[in-house]
Amino acid sequence: MGFKCAIVGLPNVGKSTLFNALTRTAAAQAANFPFCTIEPNVGEVLVPDERLEKIAAIALSKEVIATRLNFVDIAGLVKGASKGEGLGNQFLANIRETDAIAYVLRCFENDDIVHVSGMIDPIIDAQIVETELMIADLESLKKRITGLEKKLRGQDKEAQLTLDLVNRSIKVLEDDRPARFVERSEDEEKAFKELQLLTSKPVLYVCNVDEDSAASGNEMTKQVADYAKEQDALSVIISAEIESQLAQLESDEQKEYLAELGLKEPGLNRLIEQGYELLDLQTYFTAGPQETRAWTIYKGTKAPQAAGVIHTDFEKGFIRAQTIAYDDYIEFNGEQGAKEAGKARDEGKEYVVKDGDVMLFKFNN
Repeated sequence: MGFKCAIVGLPNVGKSTLFNALTRTAAAQAANFPFCTIEPNVGEVLVPDERLEKIAAIALSKEVIATRLNFVDIAGLVKGASKGEGLGNQFLANIRETDAIAYVLRCFENDDIVHVSGMIDPIIDAQIVETELMIADLESLKKRITGLEKKLRGQDKEAQLTLDLVNRSIKVLEDDRPARFVERSEDEEKAFKELQLLTSKPVLYVCNVDEDSAASGNEMTKQVADYAKEQDALSVIISAEIESQLAQLESDEQKEYLAELGLKEPGLNRLIEQGYELLDLQTYFTAGPQETRAWTIYKGTKAPQAAGVIHTDFEKGFIRAQTIAYDDYIEFNGEQGAKEAGKARDEGKEYVVKDGDVMLFKFNN
């Protein structure tokens, strides 16, 4: 399934440059003036996973298919966006369709690139963007109250649950905290998600740094890391400029370039790793002579639901899943070797899939 991540930020923080580099396209104009992104650009990237090629080599697969991640480049927000300033509310709606939000924060000095507010402060930048999202959430919630109260007079039990969540969410937002801090039970989670609040989404702060700070960060990235902990969020350091250079290089050249900079991997890899942690995602594999493929699921997913990611019929007719742990698959040279070593297990409907499992599903047509 992968996941869809909105890339947001103030104008001229390197947001579109990062999007272009990550998606290996020039779909988003990267220019030194506000609002150069007019429509939300959507780019798809393959999720790097070195396990995939190793499994495919053993399975002698004709094709190797990685799981995918979607980035949505949202136009630069400005103070007052929720009231129609800049490009206005239309772009906030695009964020509602995503699973997580990556705030791109400028953590570099460059006199040639203007900053919309005239000063470099990533924390203030993050607060400006989040405030606009909180204002939009408040307006959305307040519009719901009258309709819910009418339903409540008709003894609608679901309306009572939703209205309670709405009121609690309004209180949190009016206390200047994002909706992800609303306390709720497991039973309320479904109704809470249906509110589609922008600030309920998991947040990743992306510190866009210059080349010299890409390996170890700088004073601004340290401030962001501390702020992320306070905000129940994660942060990652990435250089949009370096990613732009990498996007133009072949694989071997990329490795050389990264080594010169003292980096072990591209920023994209770190961004995806943090994204997976943020959303509690993990990967399982299917392997055979036709293809080896990676599938993304949430941690805690049981075998039938994992099968359903491939096809709904697999979930409906699920019987069992032959399961081999990744390390066992590699150590015993594939399915046959794992079977002979007693490492291939038949798991039932209650089995919780582990990261790296190599699975073969049995199901009724």
